[in-house]
Formats: sequence, structure tokens, C-alpha cells
Amino acid sequence: MHRRYLKRRLIAGLTLLSLFLVTTALNPKSYTTTPAYSEQKTEDSSKPLASEVLPSLEVKGRAPKTGYKRTEFYKNWPEIEGCNLRQRVLKRDFGETAKTDDKCNVVSGSFYEPYTGTEMSFSSREEIGKKIQIDHIVALSDAWQKGAQYLGSEIRFQIATDPLNLAAVDGSANQQKSDSDAASWLPKNKSFRCQYVARQISVKKKYNLWVTEAEKSAMSNVLGGCPEQRTY
Repeated sequence: MHRRYLKRRLIAGLTLLSLFLVTTALNPKSYTTTPAYSEQKTEDSSKPLASEVLPSLEVKGRAPKTGYKRTEFYKNWPEIEGCNLRQRVLKRDFGETAKTDDKCNVVSGSFYEPYTGTEMSFSSREEIGKKIQIDHIVALSDAWQKGAQYLGSEIRFQIATDPLNLAAVDGSANQQKSDSDAASWLPKNKSFRCQYVARQISVKKKYNLWVTEAEKSAMSNVLGGCPEQRTY
């Protein structure tokens, strides 16, 4: 009887935690408090150093990709107070240059594209749609093979919609990245690699996702050149 009671309490606790995480992910304020992906954020002393967090991640081999589908994480970009999640990320990363229509669609703007290191400007929604994709910084397939398949659907939804794990990037660069981890792909823009790796470490720490030995080594090599890089 006591064992069944404890089991029910554990399930109830995990359910409440899942609901809290999902609510946090879809809180509109989180898209303004999470820094734009291209911002230089190494000086926030309230955050631990990325090089200190990396050793705390579990190191294991990849689990099988069997069963992976994007819909195991989410089906479509959710709406948040009438504004599509994709549009919220675009607005965050385009910053003050973002112009929107009456349906919350970003129709023009410019930003520093972090993967290529180029300034990109857009004058129409169609142009943005053709050239810009929303990247999952920790690719969902990578997350699936490193722990997410063992998590509940609510937590997987959180991984897919958390602003910490989302960024507006050049579509062709994102296609080159595909579902790679840091061991097999890093941004062409070398000056951005520290932030890129730090963001991946932050996401993996938050959701208890593991890294492979090769991935950890690649991350460590990058952080060796930026010892003051903080997590997010």
C-alpha cells in the first residue's frame, strides 16, 4: 500500500513538473528574456561557465534512432496569444528592425546571421520564408538519440518549443547542419562557435540530455578558446 502511494505521488509530481515546463516554454515573456541567438553574452556572472557545466553532462553512446519522428516532439508551431511561435522567434532575433503585419507575421527586418556571420536584410515575408529557417540548436533527432526518447511527451514538446533551443538562421546553413552534433558540425562563422556550443550545453543540461565522447571533446576544444563563455 505504502509503495503504491509513493508511486502515485511520484507520478503526480512529474506531471506537475511537466505542466510547469510547458507553461514556461509558451510564456510570451520568455521570448523577450531569452537573448537573441546572435547576441554576445559572456559577461553574465549569474550564469556558470560553459566549461564548468560541460563535465557535468553524462557521456554515453547514441541510442538507436528507431522511432524518431518530428511529431514525437511537436506537430506544428504553436500559437502563443495569437502569435505563431516561428514569428515570435523571428521578431526576437530581428530585434528592433522587425516589422509585423496585423497578424503578427514578420514582413521585413534585418539581423546578424550567426552561422554565416553575414548581415541579412529582408523586405517581404516571402523572402524571409525562403531564406530563413528556425533552427533547433540541439537538433531534435540528436536529442532523441541522447535521452529525449525516454522522456514524456510534455518534456519533448518543451525541448522543441523552448526559446533557449530556437534561433532564426540561414536556411542553407541549417540544412548543412541537419541533425549533427558539435562533433560533426560547427558554424562556418568561427567567432560564433563559443556561443553555439554554450547554448547546446545549456539545453542539454536543462533537459538531462547526454553527450557522446566525441561531442564532449569537440565542445571542450571550442571552449578552450573562450574560457569566459557563460551558459545561458
